[in-house]
Amino acid sequence: MKPSVQRLLDQDQKLCDRRSFFKSLGGAAAAVGTAAWLSDEEIEGAVKNVQRNSIPSQLKITDLRVAVVTGAPMTVPIIRIDTNQGISGFGEVRDGGSKTYALILKSRILGENPCNVDRIFRKIKQFGHHARQAGGVCGIEMALWDLAGKAYGVPAFQMLGGKFRDRVRLYADTTEGAAGLQRQPGTLPDGVTAGKRLKARMDLGITYLKQDFGIGLLRGIPGTLSAPLGFDSRSPEYRTTQHPFTGIEITDKGVEILSNFVGEIRSVIGMEIPLSSDHYGHISVNSCIKLARAMEKHNLAWMEDMVPWQLGHLVKQIRESTTTPILTGEDIYLKEDFIKLIDMEAVDMIHPDLASSGGLLETKKIGDYAMEHGVPMAMHFAGSPISFAANVHCAAATENFISLEHHSIDVPWWGDMVNPKPEIEKGFAVVPERPGLGIESLNEEVIKQHLHQDHPGYFLPTPEWDKDRVNDRLWS
Repeated sequence: MKPSVQRLLDQDQKLCDRRSFFKSLGGAAAAVGTAAWLSDEEIEGAVKNVQRNSIPSQLKITDLRVAVVTGAPMTVPIIRIDTNQGISGFGEVRDGGSKTYALILKSRILGENPCNVDRIFRKIKQFGHHARQAGGVCGIEMALWDLAGKAYGVPAFQMLGGKFRDRVRLYADTTEGAAGLQRQPGTLPDGVTAGKRLKARMDLGITYLKQDFGIGLLRGIPGTLSAPLGFDSRSPEYRTTQHPFTGIEITDKGVEILSNFVGEIRSVIGMEIPLSSDHYGHISVNSCIKLARAMEKHNLAWMEDMVPWQLGHLVKQIRESTTTPILTGEDIYLKEDFIKLIDMEAVDMIHPDLASSGGLLETKKIGDYAMEHGVPMAMHFAGSPISFAANVHCAAATENFISLEHHSIDVPWWGDMVNPKPEIEKGFAVVPERPGLGIESLNEEVIKQHLHQDHPGYFLPTPEWDKDRVNDRLWS
């Protein structure tokens, strides 16, 4: 074959290759028109600004790694899912959960296209359970939405159907310690001091408050509690004994002291701002009813988790005995048990934690079902800015949303873990318009400064979890 003929054939092959390349780019090829006739240099210049780091149909999961952060204020395992196209998605195991909950799922998601979020969720949801045990499934689901959004260039809320709001209202949780309630046993709890701490939150622009109070504030005050000898909130078995089985009851004197405590708080913050509450202690349903009735005059926004959510008939009994709104849900996994509580009219409000309830899409489904039955949804949250971003997107996309918990107002470095920082304005989180969850990168320096001492690695390789597969099928 003559050299001139070979040159013509080579040029024709290059031309075909360029045509195939532009055809794969779809709309990008149309933008450059007759680019197939351009030189190699002209083609390179024409496409250098085209987004080529993601072809969604060809995206595959290649890795999952973890970094465990502590003091945010809780301990949270952050997960990173990597892909064959150089983009990564971030998620988070719920506060206080184990990184193992996510790692055991790695072999089941490798090679999957992360844009198939619901398909992968249905594949792995059998490995979740209530409370922290749901953390691996939910953390991966967060990361999948982050990846899908980055692949398609749209924010997560858009993939959930769009948003109902541009800003998400926050409520500030305030523990007894954060409220300045350190005191000597036997002395009365100081509601004025607690009120001033809450007032400081209001001065930051917070428009919804929560203050913890319960039988711990009655410790050492004679005549306030009846309990079996040697059994109180400090005994080892107390934490593992459900409320109806402790034998602990609040006396009328104890109820009066707690009511006066909340009244003092109201005297400082006023009656206009919503004030919710939590952490009453493991007390019987009858003590819960007495306490809830005493709170009616203080117009609380809700009383939270008065008895375990699994005892729905007792939750309903409390609800029907008071005008104080009753709320539960932070430890419930998947929509089915929320549906049961809603159908039996056991709650005034629901309170899913997205890192336990099933992730963004499942929580939106929960909220939508609640709305159809006239039940509003607040959202529990106590994690890093990653889970916070997931919550903000879900809250924006769910119509009956009321308020999202913010547990890290007192942690100065909390927002510095991610780039860009969460945008919070006067008690509202601004819904990010960036792709995925809106987190472009992690701040490696800040996260490394707060790694858990028992888990000091920063997204180290996890090859030992690559092939942990069994027959997961639940039917024959």
